[in-house]
Amino acid sequence: MDEFGWTPDLESGYSSNRVLSAKVREAAIASTLCMPFADPEPGYGPNRGSDTVTIHRIGSLAEPSDPRFEEHDRIPIDRLTTSTRIVTVQYFGRAVPYTHKAQLLAHYDVRDKIQKRLRQQMALSLDTACATALKDGQINFIPSSPVAGTFDTDGTPTNTAAANLSVTHVKLIRDYMKDTLHVPGYNGGNKYVCLASTKALRGIKDSPEFIAWNAPQNRDQAFTMPWAGEIEGIRFLEVDHVQAFSNSKGTGGVLGEATFLGDDAVAMAIAMDPELRAAIPGNFGLSMAIAWLGMLEFVNTWGDSSSDGEARTITVTSA
Repeated sequence: MDEFGWTPDLESGYSSNRVLSAKVREAAIASTLCMPFADPEPGYGPNRGSDTVTIHRIGSLAEPSDPRFEEHDRIPIDRLTTSTRIVTVQYFGRAVPYTHKAQLLAHYDVRDKIQKRLRQQMALSLDTACATALKDGQINFIPSSPVAGTFDTDGTPTNTAAANLSVTHVKLIRDYMKDTLHVPGYNGGNKYVCLASTKALRGIKDSPEFIAWNAPQNRDQAFTMPWAGEIEGIRFLEVDHVQAFSNSKGTGGVLGEATFLGDDAVAMAIAMDPELRAAIPGNFGLSMAIAWLGMLEFVNTWGDSSSDGEARTITVTSA
């Protein structure tokens, strides 16, 4: 069973095999919380004749300074602006080999353990891909102090963060989303969502103002559940998956990443749903493998725009 990397318990001489416990311990993985915020693109799937999806977007009409006109005048005309964003699906996947010998001799179900670990790896990998799309917007916020920060609107943060996320920053971001970008609330409601790393949330949870906001609610939930509470109509979700949201950005790793989002932030094009597959056995059934495999891709729906009414995400990060 060499493929499992058994390590001898002595540097030289013989190795002994002690009695194995009936319980097999398994390493834990991070939570995968980003995927639920990706909206599957309707009308696309297998047998569509293309590996690309064109997302059509319609811009808003500018509010006129005065919509009045005289009886015999022609009605003033405004024209809709349209744009598109292309997403190309790609294969995602990994595989783990095993042998007939391992299956025969192991005191646990090798196939079952491999499948479980592959499902976990699949969840983590797709979660990271979704998080990358969430953060791929044009607007970033870089904290320069506990009470101030800079909005960068070209998609690439140019300043280095000098402080962690704070309640004051949350207020600045919330107001920018509300009265500058007019971001619609998540899922058609009137609230926003923030996916934040553990470090970013620590900067908020330590604030007496955070406790005051959540006092009327179940305060224990803010410290024990993934939903970490709410401030000014923004619900916070703690992400402990550091591949998705870093805990070490800015000067001395002071900042934890976070993304604030509204409705229709990320689209997901799926040609083939991720699934587990068994390879055709080789060498007369002695060599086997299991893989997870899918064909899909994620895209920030308005990630190429920082315009009013279009941009849907603001990411707290650093150069």
